[in-house]
Amino acid sequence: MIKKSEEFLKMMLNFFPSTSTDYKKSIENHGMVLETVIIEGIFMPEIIKLLSENRNNKLLESIFDYFEEISNCKDDHLINSIFSVTVLEILGNDEKILRAAQDYMGPKTMQLQLEADIGLGRSR
Repeated sequence: MIKKSEEFLKMMLNFFPSTSTDYKKSIENHGMVLETVIIEGIFMPEIIKLLSENRNNKLLESIFDYFEEISNCKDDHLINSIFSVTVLEILGNDEKILRAAQDYMGPKTMQLQLEADIGLGRSR
C-alpha cells in the first residue's frame, strides 16, 4: 500500500475510532488492505450519516479540512485512484448529502468533486 494511502486510512480511523473492528475484519476477510472497499464500506457510511443528521459539525469540519489537504497534495494515486473514486463520487450520489457536504468543502475539494461527477457523466 502506498504511504499516502496508508496515512489517509489512519486519519480516517482517528476520525472514526469506532470503525477499527470493521477495518480489521475487512483486512482479515480480504487478506490485505483494500483501500476503496474500506473507504466505501466503512468510512463513507459514517460521513454520510453525519451529513444526513447534520450533527457533530466540529468533526465534519475537521474531516473536510483534511479532505482539502488531501485535495491539494501531489499524490496522484491517492487523489485519482482512491479519494476521487470513493469519497467524492459517493458524496455526489445524493444531492441532499452533496449540498450538506459543500458547506464544509474547501475550493479544491469542491473542484475535484465536480470533476468526479463529470467523469461519471453526472452534471449539476
